[in-house]
Formats: sequence, C-alpha cells, structure tokens
Amino acid sequence: MTEINRDTISSAQWSALVDSAVRLRHDLHRHPELPWQERRTADVIRQQLDAAGISWRVCAETGTVATLAADAAGDAIALRADIDALPIVEASGADYTSTIDGCMHACGHDGHTATLFAALWWLKKHEASLPQPVTLLFQPAEEGGHGAREMIADGALAGVSRVYGWHNWPAIPYGQAVCPDGPVMAANGTFRITVKGRGGHASQPEKCRDPVLAASAITLSLQQLVSRRLPPQEAAVVSVTSIDAISADTVIPDQAVLAGSIRLARDSSRPVVESLIVETARDTAKAYGVEAEVELFPRYGATINHAGPAADYRQALYDEFGSDWHCNDVHVPIMASEDFSYYLKEVPGAFALVGADDGHGHHEPCHSPRYDFNDKLIRHMGRIYARLAGAPVPE
Repeated sequence: MTEINRDTISSAQWSALVDSAVRLRHDLHRHPELPWQERRTADVIRQQLDAAGISWRVCAETGTVATLAADAAGDAIALRADIDALPIVEASGADYTSTIDGCMHACGHDGHTATLFAALWWLKKHEASLPQPVTLLFQPAEEGGHGAREMIADGALAGVSRVYGWHNWPAIPYGQAVCPDGPVMAANGTFRITVKGRGGHASQPEKCRDPVLAASAITLSLQQLVSRRLPPQEAAVVSVTSIDAISADTVIPDQAVLAGSIRLARDSSRPVVESLIVETARDTAKAYGVEAEVELFPRYGATINHAGPAADYRQALYDEFGSDWHCNDVHVPIMASEDFSYYLKEVPGAFALVGADDGHGHHEPCHSPRYDFNDKLIRHMGRIYARLAGAPVPE
C-alpha cells in the first residue's frame, strides 16, 4: 500500500484555502462600503462563518465576533481584521476594481479580512487541538469611525487575554515587517480654526480686518510649532491641510477657516500640542486685528505594543520570513494612526506593519486611488495567525 504523505495533503489544503481567501478578497474589493455602512460586507462575513460551522454574533451593528475552541482551557486570544473602505475613486486598474462609485478599498481592509478567513478556516480544521479559545474580530469603521471603541463597548474583548492585529504597508519591502515594543503608530487628531475679521472692498484694506492675511500668518506659525516649540526628541506633526476663504476677486471676506491634522508619537504630548495650537492661533490673530476660534477634535490614541505579545509576534515573523524579516529603514512610530490602539489600552497585545512592496506594483501608498493589496500576504499572514493561535502551521 502506498503511504499517504500527510505534509502534501496539508500543503494542498492550505493552498486551496488561500485561493478561496483571494477570491473572497476580490469580491469584497468589488463591493466596498464606507464606515458604519458595511452591511453587504457583514452579510458575506456571516455567511462564510455559517458555511464553515463557526459560531458568531453581531457586534457594534456591522461588526461580527466569532469564536473557535470556546471550551479550550487556556486564556483566549483575539485576532482582528478591519472591514471598511474609503471615499476614493479607484484608479488601480485591477480586474476586480470597485463597482461602487466614489468608494474603494484603498487601505487593504479587504485583504485583512480575507487573511483572517484563511486563518480561521485553517484553525477550524484544528479546532480540537487549539490550546486556548480564539476570538475572531471583524471590525467596522476603522477609518475614523472609532469602530474598535464600539466593538469593545459591545463586549468584543470579553474573556480575551491577548489581542493581535496587522496592517499591510507598501513603504516596507515584501518579506519584511516592524513590530516593536512600545509605540508602533501615532496618535492623531484634527483642528479647525475660524478666523473672524471684517470684510470689504479689496481697494480699501485699511477699512477691513483681513482674515485671509491673518490665516496665512497663522498657517506659517503653526507649521513651526514642532521645530521651534517642542523638544527635537519629541516626534509630532502639525499640518494645515486646507484654507477656506472663498470670496469674489475684489472682496476681502469676513472670515477664513483653517483645518489641519495632528500626529503624536505619545498620547501625553496631546495637551501640550493642542495648547500651543490654541495659543498660536489666538495670539497671531490678535496681532492682525482679528479673532480666532479654535476647535480641537481628538481622534485615536497611539498604538502601543505590549512587550510580551510583541515578542511572540516577532518570533512568528521570524519563523515566517526568516532572519531578515525586520525592516531597518522604517522608523517607528510611523505617524499614521490606527484604532487598534483602543484594544491595546484594554488588554495586552501587539500590532505589526507588514511589507507589501514586491516590485510588482504594490508600492502605491495606502489611501492612494492606485493602491491595491498584495494578495501574496494572505498566505504569510494566515500562517502567522496560525502560529499565534497555537495551531499547526500549514506548509
């Protein structure tokens, strides 16, 4: 009798699951949905879970929490995928381009979701041998909608002792990643400054109090906060991203509105930076004879890895990608933000940024209309999730 090669069977099963996950990713990519509108996406996720015989419950409306090995003895871990898309017109040229006008998966959340499915399908095959329960988080509204916060409020982390997540990152070469102890992504926030003056005819500036000129001065001053008002060791970004002072060609308007973004390596820097924005805007406005009203909108905290889970994650990355897995060219924290930070404030865990740039068109940055997720990451990250869950690693 010919002996069955179980490694060959394992490899074939895993390849089939990865192929299914890629097809799922392309389907999700064709049908993107904005934060808190992910109804079709949620339906697809729940249908797939039903088909796999995996129990689940609704969490935070369009989110879903599923469970494997619920009766296992160990402390539960959670694996997370985000599911929402962005209000961007796609220009990737992919065969599976978005069918929804003005909406696309420009950040790879379709790929993160497909990766979690590849992992959970594999884990389901080995459910009886899992050393602990595994919670699977399909989270809505990561893109500014505080989806993680709402998932937590709806009990998503009940019984969970560790949580893991990841994000593809086109600025990192394929086969490399970063997963530090401590901050990996920045805190963020936005601001709006309304500069109130007195409008009039452009030929008589002396009879006006020009909010456009004052807004220009405020913009220049704000762009110098980081370099001149914060210690050089303090990583922060303050960017004015728009000035709205629409008027006729010969009319000085009554007001101008500035808007911008704040990025912070540490949550503790937020009060300092925000107070400097208020001080700078008001004092500069006063010097120009106008007034400035400042509104501050804190968004996400810094994503800060816990040392133990991060060490486990790094070992899994090493086992998957080899000794050159760590990218030395990317300095952390990167100044983008993630609402995975909410999970890490509740329970220990870790978050990794995993390289997508393989030299074949996957260098376009996240949030670009030309961006497309690198499907090759599904195989690798599915295996890494299997390692973190304590399952046999597919070949």
